[in-house]
Amino acid sequence: MRAGAAAGRQTHAEAPRGGSPLAMSGAGAASSCRRRLLLLLLVVVALAAVVGGAEGKAHNYEDALQKSLLYFEAQRSGRLPHSQRVTWRHHSGLTDGLEQGVDLVGGYYDAGDHVKFGLPMAFTVTMLSWSLIEYGDDVAAAGELGHALEAVKWGTDYFIKAHTRPDELWAEVGDGDTDHYCWQRPEDMTTSRQAYKVDRDHPGSDVAGETAAAMAAASIVFRASNPHYAHLLLHHAQQLFEFADKYRGKYDSSIAEVKSYYASVSGYKDELLWAALWLHRATGRADYLDYVVDKAHGFGGTGWAINEFSWDVKYAGVQVLAARLLLRGDHAARHRGTLEQYRAKAEHYVCACLGRNADGGADANVERSPGGMLYIRQWNNMQYVTSAAFLLSAYSDYLAEAGVGAVSCAGGEAVPAEEVFALARAQVDYVLGTNPRGVSYLVGYGSKYPNRVHHRAASIVPYKHSKEFIGCTQGFDHWFGRRSSNPNVLVGAIVGGPDRRDRFRDNRENYMQTEACTYNTAPMVGMFAKLHRMARQEREQGSSTPAAPVTTSTAADV
Repeated sequence: MRAGAAAGRQTHAEAPRGGSPLAMSGAGAASSCRRRLLLLLLVVVALAAVVGGAEGKAHNYEDALQKSLLYFEAQRSGRLPHSQRVTWRHHSGLTDGLEQGVDLVGGYYDAGDHVKFGLPMAFTVTMLSWSLIEYGDDVAAAGELGHALEAVKWGTDYFIKAHTRPDELWAEVGDGDTDHYCWQRPEDMTTSRQAYKVDRDHPGSDVAGETAAAMAAASIVFRASNPHYAHLLLHHAQQLFEFADKYRGKYDSSIAEVKSYYASVSGYKDELLWAALWLHRATGRADYLDYVVDKAHGFGGTGWAINEFSWDVKYAGVQVLAARLLLRGDHAARHRGTLEQYRAKAEHYVCACLGRNADGGADANVERSPGGMLYIRQWNNMQYVTSAAFLLSAYSDYLAEAGVGAVSCAGGEAVPAEEVFALARAQVDYVLGTNPRGVSYLVGYGSKYPNRVHHRAASIVPYKHSKEFIGCTQGFDHWFGRRSSNPNVLVGAIVGGPDRRDRFRDNRENYMQTEACTYNTAPMVGMFAKLHRMARQEREQGSSTPAAPVTTSTAADV
């Protein structure tokens, strides 16, 4: 049992496993009748969220937002502050980096174990920051801006520590193999805390590029409230991008220990484009946009038609950000042709999620479960659902800002922008319980949610209640195999979720479906805030019809 759990956990992070992430499964071209039925389904699902969710009432997006931010406190490593609200957690990882002579205390555990993986941690912070850039006013209106900024800063404070030299970044703390053979609370860790870095001789353009993107995006978030900190983040971001671009290579070739957990299957070129776009947004410097345009073909930015957006595969995010620049007119004349190519690929992603690409064969569209959930693959599929919801929402906002009413799908069909947002909202509502099982996959939300989350700390008696040491095998023998609910509720976590037929088994050993990850929840912070504002507007209007997307931003001119 222990070996099985450990081996299975290795694949939670392997979003691209089962084939290249660039060769997605899809539903194929749909008939016009099927498309009409799909549109009807989207409208019905969107209406269900307002008229009555799975529990016979509208979803409480404000409650979901509050809970989502609590989750990041449960995932904290290091010395916890006095303001810590998740009280069943305590200090952990206080000697991280000590063996290497560097302070690596802090940061986030990515999921249900205790390794600090730099690539998914950085993507989590990028998505948290993007949520605040697009929907920060909505987060503030819900009274959660302070907690959201703390969630971002817990990550960026760690990245500042981990970036010890201009061309050196510590990319992992802990060893996945030994960690996964232990079932312990983080406060009791006895597993290796070996730290691993990338540098000139051992490059890692993907992890350095994503960390640059995270710090650049976060610099925008802190620009008004903490300008000195924002400047520091931007300085690190620029150094990291220069390092990533000058010394190119995949980080999993330099750090063999990460291969079984967060292998960079898509390579590093998407991260370099991604980082350059975020640096352009943070600085306004034309040379970063020149980079994105000049490298568009060689780096695959305008070549890959992608059906997923994840911690590994950034192309869809790159394409949406580039399309935003085109729609806003924030570019020189020479950039226009290439940005139009980026936009075409962005709309391929949008249409793939909608199931509306008539050309391109079986892989042109994303599969949908009977209950309407976007389905990419069995391991932690919910990460693709939440990231898709965010990208679709952001793109619908960019279209609205530009006064563009439709997207163009492969095969010539124009799809109303309202339908794009309707799908985004339907995915969020599916997560919250508008699904065939009536289960909320956001832990702690609603009356029916997973109680046996695959998470070491949540599944063992809290440290403050019992400081008696719990060893590796003791945790497995006494806690892992229990049929009862976890003693601690991992509030705000979004678990891996159901399979392609909407089936879900709430079992701690079912790590494919019951393990949660930080990057599952991060995109939802912005979505919950936006939908809370929209629900409030709908109530004020006395209407049961979903309101058209109204854009708000704390960085509208960035």
